[in-house]
Amino acid sequence: MTVTRIALVTSEAGAGLDEDLPPLVAALAACGLAAEPVVWGVGRTAWDRFDLAVVRSTWDYVERLDEFLDWADGTARVTRLWNPAPLIRWNSDKHYLRELARHGVAVAPTRFLEPGSAFDPAELDGPDGVVVKPTVSAAALDTARYEAGRSGEAARHARALLERGRGVMVQPYLPRIAEGERALVLLGGAFSHAVRKGPVLTEPGLVDDDRFPHPDVVPHRPTGAEIRTALAAVAAVPGPRPPLFARVDLVLDDRGEPLVLELELVEPNLFLDTDPRSPARFAEAVAALARS
Repeated sequence: MTVTRIALVTSEAGAGLDEDLPPLVAALAACGLAAEPVVWGVGRTAWDRFDLAVVRSTWDYVERLDEFLDWADGTARVTRLWNPAPLIRWNSDKHYLRELARHGVAVAPTRFLEPGSAFDPAELDGPDGVVVKPTVSAAALDTARYEAGRSGEAARHARALLERGRGVMVQPYLPRIAEGERALVLLGGAFSHAVRKGPVLTEPGLVDDDRFPHPDVVPHRPTGAEIRTALAAVAAVPGPRPPLFARVDLVLDDRGEPLVLELELVEPNLFLDTDPRSPARFAEAVAALARS
């Protein structure tokens, strides 16, 4: 019997740091699938020797975005890539939040600034301050929050990004993030498990690219509203099939209603260690895809 071979695509850093990889390899083996972590963008990997390539911890893709998107397109021509290359391209820039909002998904209010465009610095403010981040980013890179009345500082941050040719997004700072950001994981389009994470932007006015991206992670039992919001976000994703994996990061507004901060479809940490059944769920979703 031919054994299906799976590449779990990672990066040089991710290969040693991704705690999801070992349990996922073991769970896939239990499903009769031979899986191995493979670093993208290094050497001349023969991707066509794999029946399926599953993008996992390619955590350097932001710094090498054009190269990564070319890699995704090229790999998809010789094997099955999930999530698919067009979806990776769509999700690699946070302008996708506009599309989610157009589909009626409850998204955190977001203003986009484009290179070459003008804006009024006074508008980069709010009763609880704002968060300024590039539209292409991960792990809070080049991101900071600014307290109310600090619109000048927020504008300087935005201009610095725009002058480097980067798109910028500005969101109101939502105080209830102090209660924890909710991260809901969906596998094969179905809800699997959730965690709650501590806030990352704890010190206002500071761009710190060495922050730990997921502090104080604990298992979370999501509310019905949180699950419905996550499912709505994934349902709005373009394409004929749901993504193989997704992580929907939510924060509560002042009424306690969940809002989507980000929808992660490229290389999210899925926190498989927080739910003992989640590696098997992920493996079963991969097996179903391999059989289709």
